[in-house]
Amino acid sequence: MQVRGLADTGAMLALLDVDDKWHEQCSAAYAELQKPLGTTAAVLAELFHLARRRRTEMEAIWSLVRSEAITVLPIADADLPPLDALMAKYADRPMDFADATLVHVAERESTDLVFTIDHNDFETYRVQTRSFRITPSRTS
Repeated sequence: MQVRGLADTGAMLALLDVDDKWHEQCSAAYAELQKPLGTTAAVLAELFHLARRRRTEMEAIWSLVRSEAITVLPIADADLPPLDALMAKYADRPMDFADATLVHVAERESTDLVFTIDHNDFETYRVQTRSFRITPSRTS
C-alpha cells in the first residue's frame, strides 16, 4: 500500500482533541490529505502515552488507526543503523526516536509530506536533499 504522506504525534493528537489550539487547522488539513498516511509504532507509542489519562482520546486514537486512514509502517532491525545515523546527524536539535523513524520511512517510502505541528524540527530535517512539505502550515 502506497502511503500519501506521514502523520506525526502532535498533529494526530490535535486532530482528536477539540480543545487543542491546533485542532481546527489539523482537522482542515487532514480532511484535504489523500489517505492513507503512514506512521510508525514509535509515533503511536508517543500518541498513546500522551493520551493515557483520557479514555475518550485513547478510544479516538484506536478509531483513527482502525479507519485505515493511518497505516503503521514497519521498522526492523536493519533500520536501526540508519536511525542511529539520523539521530547523530540532528543531535543539535536533538532528534527523538519517533521523529527519526518518520524521517527514515519518508526516505524509504519516497514521500516528503508530513502532517505535523512540529514545524521547527521538520523544517530542519531533510528527505535526501529536499525539505519536508508540512501540513498544516504555520499560517493556517
